Amino acid sequence: MASIVRDKDGRKRILFVAPDGSRKPIRLGKASMDVANKVKIKVESLLSSILTKHTLDGETAAWVASLDSTMSDKLAAVGLIPKKQNVPLSGFLDSYFSSRADVKGSTATAWGHTRRCLIEYFGANKPLREITPGDADQWRVWLNTDQKLADNTVRRRSGIAKQFFNTAKRLHLIQENPFSDLKVAIQRNEKRFYFVSREDARKVIDACPNAQWRLLFVLSRFGGLRCPSEHLALRWSDVDWERGRIVIHSPKTEHHPNSESRVIPIFPEIRPYLEEVWEQAKPGEEWIITRYRDCNANLRTQLERIIKRAGLSSWPKIFQNLRATRATELRETFPAHVAATWLGHCETVAEKHYLMTTEDHFAQAVSGSKEAAQNQAQQTPVSVRNAPQEGTIANLPRKEKRIGKSIPCNDLRNNAELSDKMHFCSLNPSIVGTTRLELVTSSLSSWRSNQLS
Repeated sequence: MASIVRDKDGRKRILFVAPDGSRKPIRLGKASMDVANKVKIKVESLLSSILTKHTLDGETAAWVASLDSTMSDKLAAVGLIPKKQNVPLSGFLDSYFSSRADVKGSTATAWGHTRRCLIEYFGANKPLREITPGDADQWRVWLNTDQKLADNTVRRRSGIAKQFFNTAKRLHLIQENPFSDLKVAIQRNEKRFYFVSREDARKVIDACPNAQWRLLFVLSRFGGLRCPSEHLALRWSDVDWERGRIVIHSPKTEHHPNSESRVIPIFPEIRPYLEEVWEQAKPGEEWIITRYRDCNANLRTQLERIIKRAGLSSWPKIFQNLRATRATELRETFPAHVAATWLGHCETVAEKHYLMTTEDHFAQAVSGSKEAAQNQAQQTPVSVRNAPQEGTIANLPRKEKRIGKSIPCNDLRNNAELSDKMHFCSLNPSIVGTTRLELVTSSLSSWRSNQLS
C-alpha cells in the first residue's frame, strides 16, 4: 500500500495511493531506513482505517497523538489525519470565558487574574499546542519570583490554569495538559492565622459607624458568616425570633447537594445588634443589610479603617480570621459536627483551615485549671477518647458491668427517662466521669424497680 523512495541526496519519502486514486508523497528528509519503515507501517495503518472505516488501533492512535506539529501537518496535508487547530492562547481563553456564564462574579474575578498571568507570560498569540510541561514549570517559578505571589496564591492560580487546559484537552485542542503535574492543593499557613479576642471585637464594635456595620461585624465574628455573600443574602423572613434561629443562604456552597442553606442559632452576642437593625428597618423591608449592597462597596477596606479607628492593627485575613476565630470557639463548646454544621463546612476543612491554638489554651494548660481539664477531655483524639477512663462504665467491677446485660435493647430505647438523660449527656460533653455515670445508673435502677414492681 505504501513504499519508501530514496532520492539521490539521501532524502527519503513515502509514496502511497490515496483513497481517491491519486499518488501522494510524505517527505521525511534524511531519516534512517529504520525510522522510514516505522512511518511506512503507520501510514499503511492509517490508510487501512480510512478505507475500512474502522477505528484506529491503540498503538497507531498513540503514535499520532505523540507527533509534533510539523509531522502532523504533513499527514493532515495528504488527508491521513484531520488538521489540528493551532488555536492561540488568548482566543481559547476568550472562548472559554464566554462559554462559562454560569460562574459567579467572584469566581470570574479569580479566573481573570490567572488569565492575565498566562497571557502576560506566554503572549496572547502563543499556540496552545506549543506550551509544554517545562513551560508550565517556568510559569510557576515566574509567579513566585517576578510576581512575588504567596505560595497559596500560586497554587490556586496553577489549579485554575490546570482547569483551563483540561478543557482544551477534552476539546482535542491539545494532546496533554502541561499544567497537570503542578502542585495545586492549598496549604495551611499558620503565619496568616489570627485569633480576634472578644476584647478586641468589642473595641471594633464600638468604632463601627452605624447599626448595620455593627451587625455585619458581629455576624462575621460571632456567627461565622462568609462576608459579604452570606450577609447580603439575609432576609428578615430568614429570622425565626421565637425559636432563636436564622437561615443562612450560602452562594459558595449552593452547588453542593443540600448545602444551599444552613440554620444557625441567634447567639446571645448577635441578638442585640440584630434587634437594633430590626427596629431601624422600614416597614416591609426585605433585606437585613441594605446600606452596603452595591457591588462596588469595598467592605474589606472599610473594615480596615474601622479597626484602625478602634486603635488596633489590622489582622492578616480580615474576614476569614473572624470566621476562623468563631470556628475555634464553637469547637471548644459544642461537638465537632455541630460546630461544622453551623459554619457550613465539613470537619476536615475546619481542622485544616480554621481551628487555632490560642493563648488561652496555653494559660489553661499551665494553670491546670478545671476548665482546662474539661477542654482537654473534649478535644482528646478519638484513639484516646475510646480508651477506658476512670469513673466510667468500662472500669466498673465485672458484677456492675453486667447490670444492663439482661435488659432488652428495645426496652432501653423505649424508656423515656433513660433516653432523655443519655441525650442530655451527649449534648453536654462537659458532663464526664462520675456525674455521667450517676445519671445513667440512676435511670437504670429506676427502670429495674419499675419492672420488678
